[in-house]
Amino acid sequence: MRRRIPVLATGVVLVAVGIMISLGFWQLRRLHEKEALLAHYAAARGLAAEIAWTAKGVDENQLYRRARLTCSAVTGHSSIAGRSRAGDLGMAQTADCTLPDGVTARVVLGWSRQPNAAAHWRGGEVRGIIAPGPRLVADPALGGLEANAIPDPSEIPNNHLSYAVQWFLFAATALVIYALALMKRGPSAS
Repeated sequence: MRRRIPVLATGVVLVAVGIMISLGFWQLRRLHEKEALLAHYAAARGLAAEIAWTAKGVDENQLYRRARLTCSAVTGHSSIAGRSRAGDLGMAQTADCTLPDGVTARVVLGWSRQPNAAAHWRGGEVRGIIAPGPRLVADPALGGLEANAIPDPSEIPNNHLSYAVQWFLFAATALVIYALALMKRGPSAS
């Protein structure tokens, strides 16, 4: 007696495997896009020219560039986990600023071991590096704080190759399991 291959189950497995393989190739495309983006950020970090924080704010293409802004009014202070330039763990001290044109911006003033150590800072000219968020990491530090770690695009993870490998392995595993299930099936009664 011959074994009959179930059409519906085989179709479902093949569609699932096709989706997994296409997700693997999508991750490979994302890998190349991310590598290009990281190379752009690394190049931007090396540019000496300073840009102004505009009424439009900043976009992803301006990350890691040197920039300046004028903080006309501070609307709030906070602290978030951060590292000093020396690599010590502590608190990055931030201020929410209103610029002369009414736009708001977040500024990382500097680093301290204590939360809200820069609550007395009331604004002024800020120069620094644009970090994701976006936020301007002051360089030099302001408000009597120590220097915060400089934003570094090499800290952005690029896991797309491992994700692609996972999707291809999932597809292969699904095919192997399905093949084993078909072999374990007894012959169909016709």
